[in-house]
Amino acid sequence: MKLTKKTYLRVFLGVVLLLAVVRWIFPSIAESRVVEVVTESVNDILTPNCHVSNVTRKHRILSVPNYQEAFPDTNTVQLSAATKWGVSPVKNREDAEARKRELVYIGSNPFYHVDPLYSSIPYLVPRAAILLQDIGQAFYDSLYIKGVPLHKLIVTSVLRSQEDVVKLRRRNGNATENSCHLYGTTFDICYNRYKTIEDPDGPHRHAVRNDTLKWVLSEVLRDMRQQNRCYIKYEVKQGCFHMTVR
Repeated sequence: MKLTKKTYLRVFLGVVLLLAVVRWIFPSIAESRVVEVVTESVNDILTPNCHVSNVTRKHRILSVPNYQEAFPDTNTVQLSAATKWGVSPVKNREDAEARKRELVYIGSNPFYHVDPLYSSIPYLVPRAAILLQDIGQAFYDSLYIKGVPLHKLIVTSVLRSQEDVVKLRRRNGNATENSCHLYGTTFDICYNRYKTIEDPDGPHRHAVRNDTLKWVLSEVLRDMRQQNRCYIKYEVKQGCFHMTVR
């Protein structure tokens, strides 16, 4: 006999109602025992050929159909949001540290890792810092429910001071002078590297392909963008998702 979801729910609810009556008559029955009886009773009712694997099935990894189409927001679009929500450009690190009311320091935590920064400094406006934290936590949660070993995101670029932009343009003539990174609203998350979360005293974990982690990350970012929380550009040469808070 094929057990449908509807039939399973009817059987389960029937057993729950029966046990509720028993518990009302015999209130001394422990709650934990009731749960055990429910499970045992349902299992007894189900025939050996019935399967309920759909109840515990892991969520599928779907990714997005096309990265460029899913994350098309140009620098012009992001710059508009950056000037709206950001600070006036900072001169250097000392200037950023003096503007504690406008900027917050961000550092590595359980949900993301900040790379050594050579062309930016680890500060964001509070609105962007919350977005980054939410992305990191959503990625972590998504890996968990999909049954993928846990990893942390890697942040590669944050707030750029005017001093940083000058140095960057000396090395890279294509670097934008009026960068969204100047306003503390923008950060980059790389999609080809991730920080493995591993118990130093536990067994060695099997490796996870970067493509798998990228697919999961793209789902998280697509959801954030669809919720109007940010603009995102898929950067091919830089190997990152470049995003600005909205």
